[in-house]
Amino acid sequence: MKLSIVISVFNEQEGLADFSGSLFSALTSETNQTEIIWVNDGSLDESKNTLNQIITKETRFTHRLIDLSANFGHEAAMIAGIDHATGDIIICMDADGQHPPGEIQHMLQQAQNGFDIVNMVRASKREKGSGTNLLSAIFYPVFNKLSDYRFEENASDFFLISKRVADVLRTTYRERNRFLRGYIQVMGFDKTTLSYMASERKAGTSKYSKRKLFNLAIAAISSFSKKPLYFALAVAGIFSALSLILAIYSIYMFFFGDNPPSGYTTLVVFMSVCFTMVYLILAIISIYIGFSFDEVKDRPIYLVKESKTITHE
Repeated sequence: MKLSIVISVFNEQEGLADFSGSLFSALTSETNQTEIIWVNDGSLDESKNTLNQIITKETRFTHRLIDLSANFGHEAAMIAGIDHATGDIIICMDADGQHPPGEIQHMLQQAQNGFDIVNMVRASKREKGSGTNLLSAIFYPVFNKLSDYRFEENASDFFLISKRVADVLRTTYRERNRFLRGYIQVMGFDKTTLSYMASERKAGTSKYSKRKLFNLAIAAISSFSKKPLYFALAVAGIFSALSLILAIYSIYMFFFGDNPPSGYTTLVVFMSVCFTMVYLILAIISIYIGFSFDEVKDRPIYLVKESKTITHE
């Protein structure tokens, strides 16, 4: 059984030595038929040079370095690695050290038990940054409410897939706005879940800012749910009804009431609320139109600047 390990790298120069050491130690002689695919996602530091030094020194495994022409994003880097993987089993993980290589053997055991997908769920996250952790904690409950599917909370981009699952990802699920950890949970096939303790980042800082996390959340919701559009329709219906009620009330009070309602106060309050709702509805619709526009353009998910394979005899 050939194993492919896909590792996305973006500006991780400071921690690559420690991570690679942990990874190589975790790969025993039983997994010597292994290729390690390093995807350099347009790093601006010396990550590429560091990777070249690492793969030259480590002689037990086949190394493939996929150098993307620019920073296409974490999801695109993982797709690039899966596209280039040749193994019967593929494991995706990050190079920041928070996906512990020691869990690889447990994942392989589940693959040997016949599972096509092993979904890794964080039991804890030690990295500092309460704001980011809070966004992550809020996301899945909201996502599950909006989606027709049920997703594992705290699922990560640390997972195992079989060759036939990878073949599906290579031919379908090619959206420009992706949520890869969501795809593998709704594809079917035999799957299982393992929990892991997220390690603390030993070097560098997280490249996933709050803005990127927010954008990923929006992409995920738009990929798996149309409920925001129905919400917009419901809001439009509610305010249409309120407008009709207010119009009837105002006309009645004008002709039959002793004290007609104040025009200025009523108009200002009602119009302010209405315009807020209108802009909210337009924003929701615009997001879906924007994602649809990205798909229509059909631009490549990633571009490879250089690809090389190093096999040590």
